[in-house]
Amino acid sequence: MIEAESIKRPGRVRRLWRLLTRLVALFFMISVLSTAVYAWAPGPITWLMIERVFEGNWINKSWRSYENISPNLARAVIAAEDAKFCEHRGYDWEAIKKAYKRNQKSTRVRGGSTISNQTAKNVFLWPDRTYIRKGLEFYFTGLIELTWTKKRTLEVYLNVVEFGPGIYGAEAAAQTHFGKSAKDLTRREAALLAA
Repeated sequence: MIEAESIKRPGRVRRLWRLLTRLVALFFMISVLSTAVYAWAPGPITWLMIERVFEGNWINKSWRSYENISPNLARAVIAAEDAKFCEHRGYDWEAIKKAYKRNQKSTRVRGGSTISNQTAKNVFLWPDRTYIRKGLEFYFTGLIELTWTKKRTLEVYLNVVEFGPGIYGAEAAAQTHFGKSAKDLTRREAALLAA
């Protein structure tokens, strides 16, 4: 009787394994679903925004569709942040290799992030430089590249990137720095924002 009871009852390791499996499955389900939703829905309030509020900054954010953002800003951001944005599938392996070699010799850490990487970090993750966060960024970048268009990736990026303390997105930046809408930014103004 005792032996039969102990055989039927799962051990701690088995219960822990089941829990871990369920948590991993839940993570994958939520991450895929949220990436799919943000393929068409406006971006959320991000972890960086929440962190900045606790630092004493308020959130200045106003979502604009890609068509309501100056093409000058889109071009300036691509030129400044990720020249191969239209060519790669989320990862610029050459830039990553260069950054790795540079970081071996320098005390100042430089990255090889793409706009897709930065969008994944800004929308889904917290601002941090740990291997765990970088691994999750790699994963979310892959999801973005599988489910979003390049235009959508750039649209989301331009709406969640921080253009100064508490200033998120092209519209808030254009209004704050130039007193105009993001769709009316000149090449010079766009270059200043991108820099």
